[in-house]
Amino acid sequence: MSDKIPGFSTLAIHAGAAPDPATGARATPIYQTTSFVFDDVDHAASLFGLQAFGNIYTRITNPTTAVLEERVAALEGGTAALATASGHSAQLLCFHTMMQPGDNIVAANKLYGGSINQLNHSFKSFGWNVKWADPADIATFEAAIDDRTRAIFIESLANPGGIVVDIEAIAALAKAKGVPLVVDNTMATPYLCRPIEHGADIVLHSLTKFMGGHGNSMGGIIVDGGSFDWSASGNYPLLSQPRPEYQGIVLHETFGNFAFAIACRVLGLRDLGPAISPFNSFLILTGIETLPLRMQRHSDNAKKVALHLSGHDKVNWVSYAALPEDKHHALQQKYMPKGAGAVFTFGVEGGYEAGVNLVSKVELFSHLANIGDTRSLIIHPASTTHRQLTDEQKTVAGAGPDVVRLSVGLEDVDDIIADLDQALSG
Repeated sequence: MSDKIPGFSTLAIHAGAAPDPATGARATPIYQTTSFVFDDVDHAASLFGLQAFGNIYTRITNPTTAVLEERVAALEGGTAALATASGHSAQLLCFHTMMQPGDNIVAANKLYGGSINQLNHSFKSFGWNVKWADPADIATFEAAIDDRTRAIFIESLANPGGIVVDIEAIAALAKAKGVPLVVDNTMATPYLCRPIEHGADIVLHSLTKFMGGHGNSMGGIIVDGGSFDWSASGNYPLLSQPRPEYQGIVLHETFGNFAFAIACRVLGLRDLGPAISPFNSFLILTGIETLPLRMQRHSDNAKKVALHLSGHDKVNWVSYAALPEDKHHALQQKYMPKGAGAVFTFGVEGGYEAGVNLVSKVELFSHLANIGDTRSLIIHPASTTHRQLTDEQKTVAGAGPDVVRLSVGLEDVDDIIADLDQALSG
């Protein structure tokens, strides 16, 4: 057997999968079952005690989902992964494993609006706090970190503005401060960017978006980079202290460089319960097989659309890192040389009302709150996804009153441009 490491496209099709041993089925079957039969009492005891790997209950593990987890871990260069019901639930389980009441997360202020809301409001019910920093100014991260900081959280390619973040610089700071760097890689996907190679410790995805890619299934995932020492301090007791529910096992000591993924599964998913359905795992697996083809077409189409809009008389500005004049272009060339993805924003002349008018007049574009579909999508964040934020927070997050966000699809690019032109002319 060759020792050659498979290429990205090969991994996207084959990682984690093999013909079904019972039937010979080549596609991964959908194991649509709630639970699994034990060999005997001893087998059951070993599974419940974490002394053996296997399936107990689909809320915790499932064979279809296991293939999805192994595939995404391989694509990201991680040691293990845990799939969940949605991107938001992946964030919940990730931080639940790190945080205790009174702890805080230092987060980039350029994030998806739903993540800002989750951090600002929902997480406070757990006693978790957030401190905001500017990804364009690394010093603001350093100033925000204190002795209760348990993680730094950024997006590799920030939603909605398509801002490329300097992962290596923030990773170096996180390492110096002894906290893990968590990177949401939803917008870039591992085809465009692999944050673990640049120092990230944990990678998150909303699989609902580009990984699945067809707008038909919900999912999230946590990828363990295997690089963080959870026992170096007493700050991560769920990993470094004996667990009474598992006969005193110390998870980091027992599972080593994939202990974080295990902890998210057996301490978070087991009890909080946001499990992905096997059917959604199957759909997302199918989507991932074409991920490199789709992401390249998304990026190529988006660049052509951004270039067109940058010269349009009804457009005041375009924020897309692949444009040579964009302030994030150098970072895009460093971290995402194959392209800057499908999503970008632009400022429509006329402000809030013009933005609302534009999204009501497109025909090919779908006006909805999602990204990463094969279809081209459009939204006016200030009136929708970021509506819950204050005007100041909207502007900081890149969702000011004139901002329109596009997720450029896989249609013929001339048709995409024609639709925008007719809607802007109205």
